[in-house]
Amino acid sequence: MGHKKDKKNEKKEKNSIKANEPHLAELNYEEVEYKKDKLSKDFYESELTKLQEELIKLQEWVKIKKEKVVVIFEGRDAAGKGGAIKTITEILNPRFCRIVALGVPTEREKTQWYFQRYVAHLPAAGEMVFFDRSWYNRAGVEKVMGFCTNEEYVEFLRSCPEFERMLIRSGIKIVKYWFSVSDKEQEKRFHERLEDPRKRWKLSPMDVESRNRWVEYSKAKDEMFAHTDTKQCPWYVVHADDKKRARLNCIHHLLSLIPYEDLTPPPIDLPERKDDKSYVRPPITEQTFVPDLY
Repeated sequence: MGHKKDKKNEKKEKNSIKANEPHLAELNYEEVEYKKDKLSKDFYESELTKLQEELIKLQEWVKIKKEKVVVIFEGRDAAGKGGAIKTITEILNPRFCRIVALGVPTEREKTQWYFQRYVAHLPAAGEMVFFDRSWYNRAGVEKVMGFCTNEEYVEFLRSCPEFERMLIRSGIKIVKYWFSVSDKEQEKRFHERLEDPRKRWKLSPMDVESRNRWVEYSKAKDEMFAHTDTKQCPWYVVHADDKKRARLNCIHHLLSLIPYEDLTPPPIDLPERKDDKSYVRPPITEQTFVPDLY
């Protein structure tokens, strides 16, 4: 009897979630669970297409409503952050969507207020910004590798929640994702990068050193969460051992957090093209063409 009641309540809860997220109601994402078996290519591409169509609606809503959205991607090296960002942004309008992946700070930037160089990349009205690593470098790589002093690290943990609350009060929506990957899977991906010349640039000496400091990075992540996983700006952990599932889960979750509406403009009527008989094209010999090698 109790089991039937639980089933009934579970069904009500699912219906309630769909009612609160009408823009996601048609997606069949409930069928996807975190399992060891791989998703089929057809299923993955079918779900991804639906989610990307929703991302287009989200961007249009952000643009029209002049919202400001920041999405932060953090996690261990080779956790799949870059692939997730690429999957999200590849179909979005680059005029209103930016990826920020900052390198090592310059000597001048090192003397600035720590958050200063990140503030310059925050969104204006109608924009979405995706940080491939962010100000959380101080709580991770800088702490573990000794690139900051202990005083600077402690000050970051103290001031970061205040900084994020200030951004939220100013009207910026912040979403923070931590991509969690196992030691075994990370090692596998490191070897894949070494063997594939197209991916070798992704593996730096810093990534190699991170292998030797797995426990230190784990402790730093735990400390970071303890100070910055706040009610106003929580961390969301993504299981990232399965890249396809991680991408689908992340996109679906991002869409569920923002109460956007479908403001997609109607299709444009394409009129017949008008020909001008007086126009004469220049000779082909006057132009330089790319060789047809393929």
